[in-house]
Amino acid sequence: MAMFYSPSERGFFDTALNSKKQIPSDAIAVTEPQRTELLAGISRGLLAQVSKSGSLELVEPPIDPADVALAERAWRDAVLTSAAWLRERHRDQLEIGAPTTLTAEQFEELLVYMQALRDWPQSPEFPDSTHRPIAPTWLDEQAQ
Repeated sequence: MAMFYSPSERGFFDTALNSKKQIPSDAIAVTEPQRTELLAGISRGLLAQVSKSGSLELVEPPIDPADVALAERAWRDAVLTSAAWLRERHRDQLEIGAPTTLTAEQFEELLVYMQALRDWPQSPEFPDSTHRPIAPTWLDEQAQ
């Protein structure tokens, strides 16, 4: 009995269960300890691929740039939504003549930050999260 792993099929084959015709041509023979290691890595989300030396290795799956951009837009949308109440409260307080919770300077910083968030997807650095717009330092102190 021999065991194989096929990178093209992303699966294991065993001569006790599979005929030679059923085993893909790219299948590589693996030992039981190798199979156990590969299964553990695959279960953690890693991919098994053939290394330059021709052996199997576990690697991180490639990152789809579209997925990264989508996730970054979702982050941006959530931050905009979570800041909108603060903008609305300030505007309402001004309209009814009540004392404002934010200073005029803080309100301006909030508006500038929210605009930076809206502009973020058009930035040349998008979707690199290390270049996200920076929130005013006082923003986290505001309770909703």
